[in-house]
Amino acid sequence: MRSLFPVTDLTTTAAAPDPSGLLTDREWSLDELADAYAYPTTGASWLRANMVSTLDGAAQHDGRSQPISCAADMRIFGTLRALADVVIAGAETVRLEGYRPARAREAFAARRAAAGQGPAPAVAVVTGSLDLDFSLPLFTEPLVPTLVVTGSGAPADRIAAARKAGAEVVIAGEGTRVDPARVVRELADRGLRRQLTEGGPRLLGQFVAAGALDELCLTLSPMLTAGDAQRIAGGPGVIVPERFALASLLEEDGFLFGRYRR
Repeated sequence: MRSLFPVTDLTTTAAAPDPSGLLTDREWSLDELADAYAYPTTGASWLRANMVSTLDGAAQHDGRSQPISCAADMRIFGTLRALADVVIAGAETVRLEGYRPARAREAFAARRAAAGQGPAPAVAVVTGSLDLDFSLPLFTEPLVPTLVVTGSGAPADRIAAARKAGAEVVIAGEGTRVDPARVVRELADRGLRRQLTEGGPRLLGQFVAAGALDELCLTLSPMLTAGDAQRIAGGPGVIVPERFALASLLEEDGFLFGRYRR
């Protein structure tokens, strides 16, 4: 992996620059990736998204993101999870991607302890209907209780089922609608300030439309799929496109790993 756009907020460089000023190719250590993707040190909440897209804008192939990913993308995926207090995902993504509880990773244990974090991030599932299988390991075997984020009018029997399975129910909206900006606030009020959303596209689109997204980590996959797959963000558009600034850009085997901040 090499850095195409090293900037001052990257606290660690992967290797000495070559004469062109670019960093030489080699696999970055997990510590170097963690330094490069560190959350801001301010006390405010910070919502980061991590998504992958093909050259022609597909966020999935056959309904899943794995076919357009790569090993380096998965290393960054794991690093971003290891830095987060909470991983936020929509119910459809949880079903399609077969979500499991976030696991503790020894490589990040000291870093998380120093930051006052538990051994692994919580997973928060955003759903209005609570159409979830509460017998899955995500709910029965997490290191920390899984959160189910829903509206005040969600079906009472499904809320009861979630709580019976050991999930913590978080109300973040009226009726069956979940307010994306309120999701950020409710989780932050529980001490979950370092927030990471992995989509899917409809959930990310809601965060974008609400102006709640602070940072996008985007993997650009050197693939073309055609078809009618979703983009990384869907749903209602914004009146005026919001400009984000490029914070860093890494490359490996033709894949580009960009980090953009509000």
